[in-house]
Amino acid sequence: MNRTNFKELLDCGVHFGHLKKKWNPGMAPYVFMEKNGIHIIDLNKTIVLLDEAAAAMKQVVKSGRNILFVATKKQAKSIVEEHAKSVNMPYITERWPGGLLTNFSTIRKSIKKMETIDKMIEDGTMDTLSKRERLQISRTREKLEKNLGSISKMNRMPSAIFIVDINKEHIAVSEALKLGIPTFGMVDTNSNPNLINYPIPSNDDSSKSISKILSTVTDAIKEGVSERIEYNNKQNNQKKKEENPTSEK
Repeated sequence: MNRTNFKELLDCGVHFGHLKKKWNPGMAPYVFMEKNGIHIIDLNKTIVLLDEAAAAMKQVVKSGRNILFVATKKQAKSIVEEHAKSVNMPYITERWPGGLLTNFSTIRKSIKKMETIDKMIEDGTMDTLSKRERLQISRTREKLEKNLGSISKMNRMPSAIFIVDINKEHIAVSEALKLGIPTFGMVDTNSNPNLINYPIPSNDDSSKSISKILSTVTDAIKEGVSERIEYNNKQNNQKKKEENPTSEK
């Protein structure tokens, strides 16, 4: 895994924090200086923690588990969706469904409701209903799709979550904390880095900064997936050799 490049982070404005008056004292170890009333993040420390987070996320997917990506702020939504899709991971970019983690069985029921409606459309059952019933069911489906569409294939609890802006997504952070689910996230100077397991000190308001951090962690995820496939192939080949010892003669 390649080490993160300092200049690339600098060019993407990852070092720009919030106004000094908005800062969280917990971020003191990661603030390099103050300039024109704005805190500047120490990118050397960002690199260390970003590489650490990326390596840990790689191990999560290498073992065949999923990471849920969470970002509902405007400038992060499309970036997170694009990167999560690129590694086939679930994501939340609309409203966080309360109880998604702490009451996962209820969320699964809502997902199953979506699947039931889809089957009704496929097998023609919808066509037998009245116009009013069809409209009601369609509206229900649209609402479920908006809130849960991106996690409709999430059949089990995520093994970790990645968050952009832990202040905005405090409910997600709280639920993960209750269940002991490892948390990764972009932490700006107005946030408390001690609330999550793998804080990445970074500008969580700039789309360029968000995109850079997401690119780094999803590249690590791709490596993890690739290594898992390679390992599984080796195991399968070994199994075939053991089952058919004469096949190579």
